[in-house]
Amino acid sequence: MSHDSHGHTHDHDAHPDHDHGSGRWKHDGVRVIKGDKLDANTAQTPGMLRQAAINQARVGAQKIWAGTVRIEPNAKTGVHHHGELESVIYVVSGRARMRWGDRLEYVAEAEAGDFIFVPPFVPHQEINADPTEPLQCVLVRSDNEAVVVNIDTVDPVEKPEAVYWVDPIHKHP
Repeated sequence: MSHDSHGHTHDHDAHPDHDHGSGRWKHDGVRVIKGDKLDANTAQTPGMLRQAAINQARVGAQKIWAGTVRIEPNAKTGVHHHGELESVIYVVSGRARMRWGDRLEYVAEAEAGDFIFVPPFVPHQEINADPTEPLQCVLVRSDNEAVVVNIDTVDPVEKPEAVYWVDPIHKHP
């Protein structure tokens, strides 16, 4: 046991594997993945480009997958889901129109700065709602592999029903 300058007690033997002098974390610690070094060798869906940044193969991630998604102006993706995985999408730039449901009967939009949550097994489609700018997003999933199940048997409804985010803070427009 030792005391620091503030009188706090530290037990340096609590984590014997964490020998601060051995350089153990040098190559097995924090990793920076440059934006121009992402890997497009990941599961794809027509209409979008996914690139992996964080996964098992690249950094040894055990519980998450992270990467980017780009959708060209006026483009829409094929319908797909991500199996048991939960997905979080952060919109960096552009306007995302999400359609989901067994017949893509629901729709909501998100813009730069917004987060989108996609639960397991929900059939969905991303649409770039901007006719001139690409839609760029960051994507995080709850497992280290990019599970993508592309679905070509969905018969979409023509006019999806808009779903608004309503809670005590956000009232229906």
